[in-house]
Amino acid sequence: MKLGTILLLATTAGIATPALAHHSFAMFDRNKNVTVNGVVKEYEWSNPHVWIHLMVPDEGGTPREWSFEMQAIAQDYAAGWRSDSVKPGDKIRIEFHPLKDGSRGGQLMNATLADGKYLGPPAAPNRAAPRPNEGKAS
Repeated sequence: MKLGTILLLATTAGIATPALAHHSFAMFDRNKNVTVNGVVKEYEWSNPHVWIHLMVPDEGGTPREWSFEMQAIAQDYAAGWRSDSVKPGDKIRIEFHPLKDGSRGGQLMNATLADGKYLGPPAAPNRAAPRPNEGKAS
């Protein structure tokens, strides 16, 4: 085998390995959409996935941490998200696909900020769900 062929195969394997290591979104129930209101605890604008952590009151009013996974920065950016879109202390409403195991969190689909600004869905910016009042006659 020629040295060039060996180098090509090694390079291809090196590029493909990280793609195989990437996890799926099978842990989310994509047949359900749930909405919660809370206060941003932390916003992680980082790859491989952006995360928002919220404090959401439970039935008794005790704040509980919920974590919502988004996509990579490039996909979220294309859907209108920025590194300063939310910050700790911001009130926010999040629509998400819940975790199948019932844990507090899920795959973020869209968010509405306290001022009414809609940020949505980083999971599929090209197949975005209609925004509130979109397509309705004024």
